[in-house]
Amino acid sequence: MKQSEVKELSVEELGSKLIEAKKQHSDLKIAHSVTPLENPLQIRRARRTVARIATELTKRDNQ
Repeated sequence: MKQSEVKELSVEELGSKLIEAKKQHSDLKIAHSVTPLENPLQIRRARRTVARIATELTKRDNQ
């Protein structure tokens, strides 16, 4: 998910997307520890998506 897409979402949508992204990231990490993923860059992409969403939520809370 790109930063421009994150900015367009509402606070409620960001909250739900954050929960989904964190779950996906943890699922990928667990799957990778059991059997190496075909594309381990998925973990990095998921982690960065979590960070983008969390940053946007924090930014909106501070305004």
